[in-house]
Amino acid sequence: MTIQLFDSATRSVRPFTPLHPGEVRIYDCGPTVYSYQHIGNLYRYVVADVIRRTCEFVGYRVMQVMNITDAGHLVDDADTGDDKMELAARNEGRDPNAIAQQYTDRFIDDRHKLNILDPHVMPYATRHIPQMIALIEKLIANGHAYVAADGVYYDVTSFAGYGTRLSSEPPDERRAGARVEVNEHKRRPFDFALWRAAKPGDLQQWDSPWGRGNPGWHIECSAMSMHYLGETFDLHSGGEDHLFPHHECEIAQSEAATGKQFVRYWNHVYFMKVDGGDMHKSIGNVFLVRDIEMLGHDPLAFRMLVLVGNYRKEPCRGR
Repeated sequence: MTIQLFDSATRSVRPFTPLHPGEVRIYDCGPTVYSYQHIGNLYRYVVADVIRRTCEFVGYRVMQVMNITDAGHLVDDADTGDDKMELAARNEGRDPNAIAQQYTDRFIDDRHKLNILDPHVMPYATRHIPQMIALIEKLIANGHAYVAADGVYYDVTSFAGYGTRLSSEPPDERRAGARVEVNEHKRRPFDFALWRAAKPGDLQQWDSPWGRGNPGWHIECSAMSMHYLGETFDLHSGGEDHLFPHHECEIAQSEAATGKQFVRYWNHVYFMKVDGGDMHKSIGNVFLVRDIEMLGHDPLAFRMLVLVGNYRKEPCRGR
């Protein structure tokens, strides 16, 4: 039996052929655990679960890794603003590690209610700082990254095709609409942070060859995925919001470090809509699994509902 899978990189449905016969290695971008995950977030993991179960059904041995982001993810997904974990910790007056564990536990519980299988490995970003530092050192050594006064940055001009692997939209047009604040320490505005120097009052910071600081969001997933799955693996999944910059940055830094193809197939799930618009915590129009239960519905009914549609076409987005 052959699996046909839409690949975001080629923008086409392709026969799925794993790198190693009989074995599939999958990395699923996990949540930033500063708050509850709403059903729009969880919808993406339902799709990832179906892909994994399909691979297992046809006889593949599957190794699925899903990270927990408990540091490094800034509010605007760029190199400015507050870290989501730091902000939550200050707002709640609690330790960021305690907050991370609370919301991770709730996320896992909600996954179970939706009959989503546990990943085989669930690495926390804060427990893989040495792997991130080693990867950054390699990028500096081969000329793809540089040390600045406020951290370490990736030189986007050093990687041919940066920003074009997963989107047909010209990078210049996408960048023109992005919010980028001036940073005198960067060589160019769209270079992205691999390591950020600690600021006064930072609750999460670690020693590094470049001083105390914390990792950039993008380097975390590259370091953890390659640590557990190898320099090239079969499938990387995420939401449509990961296409740029997160996954484009992952490709650039990973392939620059190894000289090898990073991921063979990419899977991205469209946003779930509510009342005609996107579901966002910042807007406040989110629904949790417990809200479904309070309305008298079994969470598995939600799973069945979302699987009726196509995860990458408009009918699914119109729910």
